[in-house]
Amino acid sequence: QVQLVESGGGLVQPGGSLRLSCAASGSIFGINVMGWYRQAPGKERELVAAVTSSGRANYADSMKGRFTVSRDNTKNTVYLQMNSLKPEDTAVYYCNAQIIGGWGRYEYDAWGQGTQVTVSS
Repeated sequence: QVQLVESGGGLVQPGGSLRLSCAASGSIFGINVMGWYRQAPGKERELVAAVTSSGRANYADSMKGRFTVSRDNTKNTVYLQMNSLKPEDTAVYYCNAQIIGGWGRYEYDAWGQGTQVTVSS
């Protein structure tokens, strides 16, 4: 079983920047896609960005040009650099990873506990 530990959330002003980090640890044979989702109160959870083990990234349209997702496979860590933040970016951000377990080599979905990002004046 693995744990995903997130950091970097907080309060920023509109137009500001924030960098989120998520590190996976535990019995891991490999990790396929890693990424970020977010959910605002009263709204559905949505994909923010995801990146494959080879570095191919995918973004939601509203995030393209402002957010950058990357990963360090040596550290089993995924990052989300957020620039030009808007009030509508306010949400709980969740880290997600597709884990290949170290014991049975089966793939399963793992989630972080979430970190609050608030964009406000």
